Amino acid sequence: MSADPVTIIGGGPAGSAAAIGLARAGSEVHLVERQRAIGDAICGGFLSWRTLQQLEALGIDSDALGGQRVTRLALFAGDRVAHSRLPHAAMGVSRHRLDTLMLDRAAACGARIQLGVKVRGIGDDGQVDCGEAGMLRANALILASGKHELPGARRTMPEAIADDPVLGLRVRADPSAGFAALVGDGIELHLFDRGYAGIVRQEDGGGNICMAVRKSLLTQAGGSPAALLAMLGAANPQLGERLAHVADLSATDAIAAVPYGFIAQSTEPGRLRVGDQAAVIPSLAGEGIGIALASARDAVAALLRGGAGAASDYQGDFARRAALPMRVAGAAWRAAESPGLARLGIGAARWFPALPRLIARTTRIV
Repeated sequence: MSADPVTIIGGGPAGSAAAIGLARAGSEVHLVERQRAIGDAICGGFLSWRTLQQLEALGIDSDALGGQRVTRLALFAGDRVAHSRLPHAAMGVSRHRLDTLMLDRAAACGARIQLGVKVRGIGDDGQVDCGEAGMLRANALILASGKHELPGARRTMPEAIADDPVLGLRVRADPSAGFAALVGDGIELHLFDRGYAGIVRQEDGGGNICMAVRKSLLTQAGGSPAALLAMLGAANPQLGERLAHVADLSATDAIAAVPYGFIAQSTEPGRLRVGDQAAVIPSLAGEGIGIALASARDAVAALLRGGAGAASDYQGDFARRAALPMRVAGAAWRAAESPGLARLGIGAARWFPALPRLIARTTRIV
């Protein structure tokens, strides 16, 4: 049995940011991550200018990330296209690169990092069952496992998507001059019935093509992700052009039942939810990494101010701050997955190029 003042479950951006903040303040921190090697998560490959500023504050230099510079947004729905300049330069970077740098920074600040530790359960007494790695007893427990559920601390699926859950899919486009000519320094959003695709180039010049689709759409394609991608590419020619640069459509990463719209309104004593464990914003309009860093910062401040007893106040305060951005992002997402509304929205964006920037500002939590 080991006792740690603060235990963090999850080594993604939210968990790493919390570890950096606490360790820099002199707290003893133990972070456990289920993966034995740092992988490449499906989502989170786009970093806004505000998120880059937050990373700088944590000691993660933008130049060290080495990602692709992103200066514009392109929206596609059917035969309609709208372009908008971003207020400031953003970045496309793989989660493998981001997560590796953040965990290294946490370790350099003094946090204890342990990979390959899968949590089997969390008891009411605060004990964390880590299987072969033993038991952990946390004075305070930060839940930062992203979209993965933790036994004993599961989230509830929002009613709006319970009947037709959202699936996350991701394929990679190979680096090539042809793909670079299509996407360039932009982030693209391709809108279609019951879903959307986000495309951005990353540090190797290749493309990260992420999709959020309703389960019913996958069922319509016969349950095969590759068949779904082929179907979507045929129905949406400009998306199809991008997918043509994917060597193998069957090499699809997937995550089931993404709980878009979830907000943790409260928490158990001594437990603080951060990142997707605190709020899951539709990435069409919002930015999950921004939520990860903002929630981690607020959780660290609460712990340093009031210890484990501050967990409840932190969770309620963060839920209130997240409420408006989540509502705006949810409304934008629901409009985007309705073809008629998506076309109207893109028409409005063509007439008022500042509209996408306004939605981006409204949906950020900083």
